[in-house]
Parts: sequence; C-alpha cells; structure tokens
Amino acid sequence: MTSTTKPHNEPPGRRRKFWLRRTLRLSQKEAAASATTTATSDNFFNAFAVYLNATAAQMGVLTAVPQLFGGLCQLVSVWVCSYVSRRYLIVAAALLQALVIVGMGALAIVRPEQAIYWLIGLAVFYFSLHNVIQPHWRAWMGSIVPQRRRGAFFAARTRLTMVATLLMFLGGGALLTGTAGLEASWLGFAILFFIAGGGRTLSGYYLWRMHDPDPEPSREQPGNVSRSLHQVRDSLHDRTFRHYSIFVAGMLGMVAISAPFFAVYMLRDLQFTYLEYSINSIASIATQFLCLRFWGVFSDRFGNRLVMLITSGMIPMLPLLWLVSPNFYYLLGVQVVSGIAWSGFSLSTANYLYDIRPHKTDFAVYAAVQSCLSAGAVFVGALAGGFIASAAPELLQRLDIVELMGSPLFVVFITSAVLRMAVTLWFIPRAVEPRVRRHPRMLEIVYRVARLNALSGVVLDWLTVTRKPGRTK
Repeated sequence: MTSTTKPHNEPPGRRRKFWLRRTLRLSQKEAAASATTTATSDNFFNAFAVYLNATAAQMGVLTAVPQLFGGLCQLVSVWVCSYVSRRYLIVAAALLQALVIVGMGALAIVRPEQAIYWLIGLAVFYFSLHNVIQPHWRAWMGSIVPQRRRGAFFAARTRLTMVATLLMFLGGGALLTGTAGLEASWLGFAILFFIAGGGRTLSGYYLWRMHDPDPEPSREQPGNVSRSLHQVRDSLHDRTFRHYSIFVAGMLGMVAISAPFFAVYMLRDLQFTYLEYSINSIASIATQFLCLRFWGVFSDRFGNRLVMLITSGMIPMLPLLWLVSPNFYYLLGVQVVSGIAWSGFSLSTANYLYDIRPHKTDFAVYAAVQSCLSAGAVFVGALAGGFIASAAPELLQRLDIVELMGSPLFVVFITSAVLRMAVTLWFIPRAVEPRVRRHPRMLEIVYRVARLNALSGVVLDWLTVTRKPGRTK
C-alpha cells in the first residue's frame, strides 16, 4: 500500500526510502501483535482441550486433522496467489484467523455439547489460514527488506517476537491459574482467546498498511508451480532426497504419537497449574532460541549430517526422560534438553534440504511439498497416539502392571520413543553428507519464528539471500 502522505513529485528514491522505513516499522509492530496469537494458539489449544475433558482419541484428532489440512493449504495457497494479490490474501487470512480465535473464546463461554469437536473444527480453520499466509509473507518480506539489512532486521524482529511470546505465555498461565482458583477457568480461556483475537486483528491492520512492491498477482505462477511439482516428482527418484524425506516425515510422525499427551500428563495426571504448564513450555522454547547460533556454527564447521545424527539420537530419549520423575524442576531440566535437541534438528534439517534439493527447483514449492509429506505423517502418528492412549489402561490391567507405570500415558511415551529410535536407526546408514553447494553464511540466511507447536517447539522459516536475475554476483 503506497503512502499518500508524500507528494508524488518527489524523486522515486526518496519516496522508496519513505515507504521502506514506514513498512519496516509497521512490520515490527505486527510482530508483537501476531505474537499474542502464536503464543496462545500453540501453547493453550491442548490445555483448552484438556479443560473440555477431551478423550485421548480426541486429543490425537486435535493434533492430526489441523496439521494435515494446514500442510495441504500451504501448497494450495501457491495457486490462490496466482489470482489474488498476496497482500489482500494475507490480510484477509489474518482477519479470518482473528474471527476463528474469537470463536474459540465464545466456545469457552457457551461450552455447548460436544465442544471438543467445535474446537477441532476451529483449529482446522486456524492452521489452514496460517499456512495460507506463511509462504506469501516470506516472499513479501523478502522483496521488501534490503539485503544488507536483513540479518539485523529479522534478528530484531525475532527478539521482539520472543519477548512478546514469553510474556504471553507467562501472562496467560497466570490468568488461567487465577481463574481456575475461582473455579472459572472458562473465563480465563475466553479472555485469553479474545486478547489473541484482538492481537491478530491489530496484526491484520498493520499488514494492510504495509507497502507491497509487487501488488499484482503473478499470472505465470500456475505454470511455474506445475513445472516445480514435476521437478519434485522427478527428484523422488534421487535416493538422497527420498531418504531425507522419509526420515523427516517419519520422525515427525513418530513424535506426533506422544506430542498431544504431554499437556494431558501435566494438567490431568500431575495436576500442574496453568502457570507451571506455561513455564514448562517456556523452558524448551527459550533453550531453542539460545542454542540456534551454537548449532549454526557447529554445522558450518562439521556439516549438517553430523548435527542431524546427534540430535536424532537425542530425540528418541526425550519421552523416556518423562518417566523418571514427576518433579516440576526435573521436568524443566528435561525441557531444556529437549530444546537443545530440537534446535539442532530443526536447523540442520532445513539446511540439509537446501543442500540436496535439485538445482533449478523453486525452493518455496519444494519446501511446501516436503511440509505436506510431514503433515501426512503427523496425521497418521497423532491418530495412532490417540488409539494407543485409549487402549493403554486396559492393556496395563491385562498385563497386571498398572502399579509399575506412573501413568497409562507412559505406554504412549515409550511407544513413541521406540519408533523414533527405529526411524533414526533406519536413517543412519543412509545419511550422506551431500556435496555442499555454495552456502550462504549464517548472517546471509534469515531465520524467523514461523510458529510454535506441540511437536517440536519452535518452527523455523527462513529466507535465503537472492539477487534479481541479471544482477552481477
């Protein structure tokens, strides 16, 4: 959106500097506003489901179905933007997201019969809209932020997002703990979701005021996407990419078996307060932020393959650590270990995909297809986890080992750990160090927080530094 406050007869360079400064300031404000939504949706959805007395199977569905639709929508959104301006699409999706979150607040107040199914339906819309926004926001910001300022700009934006997210985590946990003490948890969730909806509305307003240097939809996009999809299909014949895809999707699928049930274990079995639950989540997410630079330097020196092998060996152990003790401070330590493992895994798998992707392939579409594969695996894994959690109590009674297990959910944690290790052992002999193409340095790759989720904590999105065709390298 071009500003009308500056005279049209000013030199183009001065007008560009004006809208650039204005848009970058608005983007920073948008980061803080949208963080209220990200923190609420990804930290408190499962807690809200537990409050609604969701069964184990329903907890699995709450993770499985929205993730599947979200992954598919990320790919479909590429076609949609062929006919609609990306700015209009992003703003419309953000405002619709705000309505969905307000609907969750209304759900907390009304609490109709089968409320959990209403929550699942709203979650499907929420994650679908999020994945419609994600690839186009990345392209939009990549076209705005000057190359020389990207590292500093997104680093500042990430810090702002992190602070706002942690404050929302703590504030939301304290609010819910306070209202739970008054036996009015419904009110706490309603206020929380209304605040998040207001934050997303404000985010949409800031996005609307931002400038888009490419306001028209790209009519050539469908053909480009079709060619890219053919390239991705052909790349499946490449053994390295095929093994990588199976590994990442398989790992996330096995993680999804247990991911929805840590909230159930803390809130229902251990009777954690909502504040303690939030602090537990913060321990993992904050550790991931702190460790990203370490893993970046380590992977630059020793290669992404080694980081993948180290962290994929740690990840299967994480659910087993939850079996050792229910102590709150011990579980904080477990979450710190989890943050160390997941930060290295997320960073190395993203870099590895960059290294092994076929040349002349649209990376955005390529990554979107990879997301779809992972979403399918998460869908299967989460449904399987719900089934295992539902069958666990009867299984323990038949084996007469109920007293041996601190919780029936331990069956889910153990199953997830064993299958994670199976995926790792399958991948180890197939992991190769690809011939590394010219790799941007860490400061030349812009990482941002796409969202937080129950599977792996921080989900990274990243922008490579590229030049327009015809420019001198």
